[in-house]
Amino acid sequence: MPTYSEERANELQLLTRAALRELPEVCFDFMRAIDATTQPLTRYAYASDLKLFFGFLTDEMPKFSGKPVAALDVSDLAKVTSRDIYMYLDYLTLYFKHDAQITNAELGKMRKLSSLRSFYKFLYKNGYIDADPASLVDMPKRHQKPIIRLEIDEVARMLDLVESGEKLSDRQKKYNEHTRLRDLAILTLFLGTGIRVSELVGINVDDVDFSINGFLVTRKGGNQAILYFPDEVAGVLKDYLKLRRTLTPQPGHEEALFLSLQNRRISVRAVQVMVKKYATQAAPLKQHLSPHKLRSTFGTNLYHETGDIYLVADVLGHSDVNTTRRHYAAMSDDRRRMAARKVRLREDAPEDESES
Repeated sequence: MPTYSEERANELQLLTRAALRELPEVCFDFMRAIDATTQPLTRYAYASDLKLFFGFLTDEMPKFSGKPVAALDVSDLAKVTSRDIYMYLDYLTLYFKHDAQITNAELGKMRKLSSLRSFYKFLYKNGYIDADPASLVDMPKRHQKPIIRLEIDEVARMLDLVESGEKLSDRQKKYNEHTRLRDLAILTLFLGTGIRVSELVGINVDDVDFSINGFLVTRKGGNQAILYFPDEVAGVLKDYLKLRRTLTPQPGHEEALFLSLQNRRISVRAVQVMVKKYATQAAPLKQHLSPHKLRSTFGTNLYHETGDIYLVADVLGHSDVNTTRRHYAAMSDDRRRMAARKVRLREDAPEDESES
């Protein structure tokens, strides 16, 4: 039986093939060229980004209007200028798809431009076109945002909320009665190991080994690794597993550790909704709380406890330690608060009680 990661890779492969059928023929050559060096999710993202770009050309640019995207050929792609791409980036700021309003900030634009750069680099390198217009387009400047993480008291409130069901609506309380142990196990895994949501939903029951307090995960890139968890997490997992053994999974989902109410392997989207439900109640002033923010909470806490950026990078599964350093080695909020307490505007100002 294929693993969850293998099933997901097959699903993405089929989605990529479907997208390619709507793209210019040369896109098949591009995908074949990058197949050995990229993951299925990356290739699907490239296909989706190219579909959006070519749709923009045929819908918004007069020189390409009236021609179906799949009918665009190399001579059409050679007509694309850097100005066209700049106009595309401006279009990404706000556009409509199926009557839904879609926006892209710097990060979204950067990813889509990166896809175009890779595609046009391939075309130029292999002699399809005589110039590479995408290389002339500057990458949007990304403004670093502060890490959003939960404070210790917010973490405690969130876990207490799961256990008690307080502050939840009547409808949410009914679900909480059935999912309390599962939700608590998922949240403590995020906070106690820094696991990615895509890794968490792929865990099987047999991947957990309490003799070493660890479990096997398939990381980004397809590599497998063992993540270790503290005794506090082990206790919550054991409680959940007692319940899990009483459930009857749907066919094909027998191995999954975390199940939905339909007794299927829980989805990434379901976990995201669940986390937001509890986290926003525990920290109402913090917006857009997600599994990744719980991962950030773990990463920040681990860095503050150890000061070892390489350890944090290894545990989080970052392939480049600079990614970790950029996110977790910034000055902490605690140090900022300390600095604020040290500043006095008058000599006779009262001393901050927290200093004494």
